[in-house]
Amino acid sequence: MTSAPIGWVQFCTENPADCRQRSPQARSLTMTPAAFSQLVRINLQVNREIEQVSDLEHFGVEEYWTYPVDGKGDCEDLVLEKKRRLIALGVPREALLITVVRDLNGDGHAILTVVTDRGDYVLDNFSNEVKLWHETGYRFIKRQAQTDANQWVTLNGGGSSPVQVAMPRR
Repeated sequence: MTSAPIGWVQFCTENPADCRQRSPQARSLTMTPAAFSQLVRINLQVNREIEQVSDLEHFGVEEYWTYPVDGKGDCEDLVLEKKRRLIALGVPREALLITVVRDLNGDGHAILTVVTDRGDYVLDNFSNEVKLWHETGYRFIKRQAQTDANQWVTLNGGGSSPVQVAMPRR
């Protein structure tokens, strides 16, 4: 186990109902052609609908996690929206894990990992393509535990230094 990102803690303080769910067992998504199409559709919709702006530009603070209800947000806000939409469509909550990575430039970045029976797929605001995790080129740091979204687990390559999730480059 490792610490939750500070933005997740703040988000849960403001949205406690979205952070309470625990599950007695981990569940995955059965990856059918229809399920894959659904992932691609939601990833593309959110990437196109949300204007990507930094928390500093948007809220005047370095880090602030929230749903992009005003049509603006950064990587973690898009992740939260993708997760919310997929849960509403019936994807198991336990299969949708907010994940902190180092992107191709070495910057902190948030993506949504979807645990499936065919491997872990990634929904990312840097790409409209849904890929297997190992196809991203990212260094995976930590992600939510499947049975408790408030527990975070270290992933391969995780370091002890704090990772601030950052705004996408323009």
